[in-house]
Amino acid sequence: MQKVKVGDELQIQCYKHNGKINCNWHEAVIIDVFDDYIVCANSKSLVTEADGSVWKTKEPAIMYFFKNHWFNVIAQLKKTGISYYCNIATPYIIEDNTIKYIDYDLDLRIFSNGSYKILDRNEYKYHKKLMGYSDILDKSIKHGLDDLINFYKNGNIIFDEKLNLDYRKKYLEIKNKQNV
Repeated sequence: MQKVKVGDELQIQCYKHNGKINCNWHEAVIIDVFDDYIVCANSKSLVTEADGSVWKTKEPAIMYFFKNHWFNVIAQLKKTGISYYCNIATPYIIEDNTIKYIDYDLDLRIFSNGSYKILDRNEYKYHKKLMGYSDILDKSIKHGLDDLINFYKNGNIIFDEKLNLDYRKKYLEIKNKQNV
């Protein structure tokens, strides 16, 4: 797997189980690197969907990609507070300056008031049948969702407001240095 360092600018590609690209974010700046995960940021990033449609994200985001967990987490820094969009997905890999993972439909939305909701259960059931997810894969996906909920309930640092605001500052500092 490609090594990355703080300040590297990558793209993000989200795939489906059948190997098709689901969407592509055009910016992910590395703002921290750990043994078991990386932290990226972007703001108003261009996103290309599988159908060719293009849109921009609305707010700054801090993204956590894990080597050993079946999820990734996006902290969305909104004017009304930080909310989190969490994807149940394979651990990431990096190839050709691109963070890559397979998305398995189930999502966890954590609202700025602290409540959360599991999303897209029907989409997961549909794709599980359509693409023939194995029992082992199904177990890994469900374990990933449980693991993620436990991360949140146990107050994992990635859900800390101050940390995410500090990462936002670090992202802006990196971008300012790149533009000099």
